Amino acid sequence: MKFETYTQAVSWLFDQFPSYQNNGASAYKPGLKQTTDLLQFLGVYPENMSVIHVAGTNGKGSTCSYMSSILTENNEKVGLFTSPHIFDFRERIRINGVQIDEASVVNFCQRVIDLHLGFEPSFFEVTFAMAIDHFQRNNCSYAVIETGMGGRLDSTNVLQSKIAVITNIGLDHTQFLGETLPEIAMEKAGIIKSSQPVVIGQTQKEIEALFIEKANSFSAPISFADKENWNIIESLELPEHQKTNLKTALCALQKLNVPFSEETIQKALQNLHSNTGLFGRLTKVSENPLIYLDVSHNQDGIQATLMDLRTIQFDQLHIVYGASQDKNVTSILSLFPEEALIHLCEFRNNRSLKVVDLVTLKKSEPRISSVSNNVNETVKKLMLEVPKQDLILVTGSFFLLADVDLAAFK
Repeated sequence: MKFETYTQAVSWLFDQFPSYQNNGASAYKPGLKQTTDLLQFLGVYPENMSVIHVAGTNGKGSTCSYMSSILTENNEKVGLFTSPHIFDFRERIRINGVQIDEASVVNFCQRVIDLHLGFEPSFFEVTFAMAIDHFQRNNCSYAVIETGMGGRLDSTNVLQSKIAVITNIGLDHTQFLGETLPEIAMEKAGIIKSSQPVVIGQTQKEIEALFIEKANSFSAPISFADKENWNIIESLELPEHQKTNLKTALCALQKLNVPFSEETIQKALQNLHSNTGLFGRLTKVSENPLIYLDVSHNQDGIQATLMDLRTIQFDQLHIVYGASQDKNVTSILSLFPEEALIHLCEFRNNRSLKVVDLVTLKKSEPRISSVSNNVNETVKKLMLEVPKQDLILVTGSFFLLADVDLAAFK
């Protein structure tokens, strides 16, 4: 098979290899051997990059982006690997904010095909290998790597990182990682490397001792970012949960002896989108009425987003929400304010809760005003009908935001 276009290559990626983004649990392949073998067959040996490895339940993407943006402002060449993407596959792989080019995606996919592998790597394994290959070819000085899921058995854990960063622990992906916080924490702590520093973003009493014990067993110096003094960011205009993520990022960079000043941080925040592509973290796309897009998709993330909304002035809250089939939607709906009006939407990805399921939910929840299979039609209708002083929050899934037509807000 020979690829002629980028579209062909990406279609092959999603069709040829199981993708958790499209297929859910059936695509999950824990373990490191296939990733190690794939990198070896490709001749990828990322030995000259300083790897920053980030795990956690919430805040991974933001924390990665803050570190990447500060390093970029320090004139470093920074590779950033995150997942999932929202609009374009290439969002996952960036250097100083610039997405991997289409030709590089095509060429890499062709190289994998031409290997005639005796095993079938997962979509994530191929994508991760593509990222490391791209960063190596472009001589990146730093690689900021977000885990896909968990940590111990995640493909990204084949790298020998300079630091392990764990943002927080929540009850998400319990079918893979464990049913309790300690069980999940043990999986995340699997990214800790011998004698390399560890930064924990949020101190959680149930698992604090577990992290300390794990770090000590590896002779890895451990720090808790929220226990340190970060007056440098208290005056910044950021949502509180993003201040937490920024503290985690600064703590990690400090342990790596990366210099940064208040001016550097301000520039990194000002240029955050261009330096990293970060999007969908309470991103405002309209003023009248206020419309925010947010990719919070589990209970902890949504609670943090709702806390941040309290700092915004508006009259009525309208929530446009869509979820994957593996989410506990009833529990999440219970988190929404009593006075909020809820609009449920199916999205195009095949993991979406379908309209028939959403209609069933509507029968038992009086706050649900509408059910739709098109998020853009729902948002356009609300924009025409709600008072200008109201706020519309579109949230619940990366997939829901992927369906949003941003041109409608320009």
